[in-house]
Amino acid sequence: MYRYDEFDQAFVQERVAEFSDQVARRLSGELTEDQFKPLRLMNGVYLQLHAYMLRIAIPYGTLSSRQMRRLAHIGRTYDRDYGHFTTRQNLQFNWIKLSDVPAILNELAEVEMHAIQTSGNCIRNVTADHFAGAAADEVADPRPYAEILRQWSSLHPEFAYLPRKFKLAVTGSPNDRAAIQVHDIGLEVKRNAAGELGFSVWVGGGQGRTPMIAKKVRDFLPEADLLAYCEAILRVYNLDGRRDNKYKARIKILVHETGEEEIKRQIEAEFAALGKASLTLPEAEVARIAAYFAPPTLERLPARSDVLERAKAADPELARFLSRNLHAHKTPGYSIVTVSLKPVGLPPGDAISCQMDAIADIAERYSADEIRVSHEQNLVLPHVRLDDIPAVYAALKHAGLATPNAGFITDIIACPGLDYCALANARSIPVAQRISERFASIERQTDIGDLKLKISGCINACGHHHVGHIGILGVDRKGEEFYQITLGGSGDESCSIGEIVGRGFSSDEVVDAVETIVDTYLKIRTAPEESFLTAYRRVGEAPFRDALYAEA
Repeated sequence: MYRYDEFDQAFVQERVAEFSDQVARRLSGELTEDQFKPLRLMNGVYLQLHAYMLRIAIPYGTLSSRQMRRLAHIGRTYDRDYGHFTTRQNLQFNWIKLSDVPAILNELAEVEMHAIQTSGNCIRNVTADHFAGAAADEVADPRPYAEILRQWSSLHPEFAYLPRKFKLAVTGSPNDRAAIQVHDIGLEVKRNAAGELGFSVWVGGGQGRTPMIAKKVRDFLPEADLLAYCEAILRVYNLDGRRDNKYKARIKILVHETGEEEIKRQIEAEFAALGKASLTLPEAEVARIAAYFAPPTLERLPARSDVLERAKAADPELARFLSRNLHAHKTPGYSIVTVSLKPVGLPPGDAISCQMDAIADIAERYSADEIRVSHEQNLVLPHVRLDDIPAVYAALKHAGLATPNAGFITDIIACPGLDYCALANARSIPVAQRISERFASIERQTDIGDLKLKISGCINACGHHHVGHIGILGVDRKGEEFYQITLGGSGDESCSIGEIVGRGFSSDEVVDAVETIVDTYLKIRTAPEESFLTAYRRVGEAPFRDALYAEA
């Protein structure tokens, strides 16, 4: 993984010193909250309902054991002994004291971490496929490109104050696990007919109050043109993006209002106009950054593990875990292990400090010292020997992290909602907890199969409800919390925005409504192998709407 050089370390330490002075001035009263707000947001500090929240960047979702242990220490020392992993592969501490922020940032800097550009109208943390560098279906590891984009965009003078926040995502596989089509810029690493590496480029995706799927503006962009082309896109956006209305300021609105063909023309014209002034990505620089992401030295092993097969036969719980939480690795004899942060009845995405320490220990011993954060609010051990999986499972089980539900209905994405967020209209966490309790039976989850359920506490869609197979949006109706349901969304390569099925449901009704939807699916599917999303796309919303409102 990437390691800071002297410039990186100096840059982060200087920012820590600068912000420490700003915090001191705020605490002394020299700065008002209005004066302090833009300064704190530049450093990932939010003022939530009950306390300050610090959002820590985890670029492209990659962590070392040392960094995870430091996060555990910060949670234990400065927060309430836990952290919340987000859909942007970041970590949030929700109960910090402003006076402690300088010390926290210093501690982060010691392990090559920071909170820069996790907030504000800038290019945010660049995200990537959480299986990057390990997945069997990967064309190339997307993380070197994500790191190059991170370095290029950090405090870029032209793009430090954009019309609104700007999000980039990169996938190295045709099976999109990074949701690139709902990003401002989405990049898919691919090869052309000559075998050369480059990118499909998508522009103008996003969720929030106006969900849109991005438009493909280049089917193949040569690798060398990555930064120049992204700069052209951002120049068009910076010049023409609306600044009069923050709800219409995202690039998706510009793409929609300008039109697909015209926005392509403008981007290409800006790209051509940059000419010799554009930044060509040198092969040597790509190779230098890629060297940081060289795969670990892995043993030559048989593709099948007799050790694992015997353990699996002897332990049904292990077998169940393997059926859901393992993914194919590109190296024979290895696997990728998803660590679910969605135990039944607990807040999705939360990990207590001792669990973070446990993951660090397991990764150090069994996964080449690498941990990933997924945008689905889970953790990933990317390089685990098949022979070691029984031991890994036992360690995860001891830490309360062996829930075998990856991709099931209880593997819920949920934002913090009204329990924490000042923007929220309704609670997300209690609804997620009650749904997971209703569907707690692993046999029932297995019968239902793949089903992505996502919950947002407001229209900002931090819970990605628009691309949930079942999406739930919390709304305020005359001071009462109601929940609107959408069906048929997807964030993968077959990206779609969910359709609203009808009136909202009260907090007391919404879990029953989800159960009605699931029961309807089980009745209409043509075979157990037909997934919820496939069935929905086959029949449409009518049978679900009819079942939901039959007694209305």
